[in-house]
Amino acid sequence: MTELRVACIQNTATRDIEANVDWVCARIDEAVAGGAEFIALPETVGLIEPVNERIPAATYAESDDIGLAAFRGKAREHSVMLLVGSQLIREDDRIFNRCFLLDTDGEIRARYNKLHMFDIELQNGEAYRESDAIAPGDKAVVAETPYGRLGLSICYDLRFGALYRALAHAGAEMITIPAAFTQTTGKAHWHTLVRARAIETGAFIIAPNQCGHHCDKRYSYGHSLIIDPWGEILADGGPEPGVIYADLDLDRVAKARSRIPALRNERSFTLEQQ
Repeated sequence: MTELRVACIQNTATRDIEANVDWVCARIDEAVAGGAEFIALPETVGLIEPVNERIPAATYAESDDIGLAAFRGKAREHSVMLLVGSQLIREDDRIFNRCFLLDTDGEIRARYNKLHMFDIELQNGEAYRESDAIAPGDKAVVAETPYGRLGLSICYDLRFGALYRALAHAGAEMITIPAAFTQTTGKAHWHTLVRARAIETGAFIIAPNQCGHHCDKRYSYGHSLIIDPWGEILADGGPEPGVIYADLDLDRVAKARSRIPALRNERSFTLEQQ
């Protein structure tokens, strides 16, 4: 039996990078005290900047990123694996929404650039054009960990089921979905979609989400989730900042996939229009 105690940290990031990072680092200490061996942080955990024109001035190269340096230090201090859900990273003349998997020495074991850009206009007047400031990635990522294979994704990726099937086919037993899901779309779809990704892949889903009012008109839904391979909710973060925990029995992945062998039964097909 392979068991793992995981934690999700749910924060309300603002434009104050240092304050955001300090608060999250204190919650990392709390999660370690609670027995967590793997800690997952939300998307853009160190900064929420809703005005696209201000994003370039607020971002750093990977080697200079304040949040990443602090989180690497915490992983090393506590000898804990840490998923930095994402930071906005400047690379050459582009900015990426990049996730980092840190090992117990604080070393970067995997990187993933968000594939799908959140470009939508909602009926209530909310509009988001992530691609106006952020460059999309072009690679899916599955990383080896001491506990099993981990598939990486970020927020809006959640709506693209083919990505999660690909991660599962590549052997992912756990999949992370760090997010800053809006309150409007979160109320409508968050729980349903996260549970669906667990059910269709037969994997554990670890989905830390931001919450509350960030700045200007930007609000996030909260309700960070840890879901088992059968789609059952093991932990729900509710609407307020904090830490949630769950104990994962990784043997349940094989059991769920044997009960519903959808990954083995999947067939390729052509589409005919008549």
